[in-house]
Amino acid sequence: MTDRVRAHVFVSGRVQGVYYRASTRDAAREKGVDGWVRNLDDGRVEAVFEGPEGAVRDMVAWCETGSRAAEVGDVDAEYGAPEGEDGFEVRR
Repeated sequence: MTDRVRAHVFVSGRVQGVYYRASTRDAAREKGVDGWVRNLDDGRVEAVFEGPEGAVRDMVAWCETGSRAAEVGDVDAEYGAPEGEDGFEVRR
């Protein structure tokens, strides 16, 4: 069995209003990663990814580019133990 990990990610740059959350959801579901993504009031996007370590690391790397219209400035990820996310959703 593959070890599951959790990544708590904050993405800054021009990442709101550019389909970043929907693109993140689609990419996570494609990779079989659970979690969620939401916009923050300060203009950043926050996301949590849980799943096999390789897939979670792929999602963190994906965040460096994000949706086609996004201009990512920085990605800050903190790894830890999974907390039982099930499915992937866009939060408001």
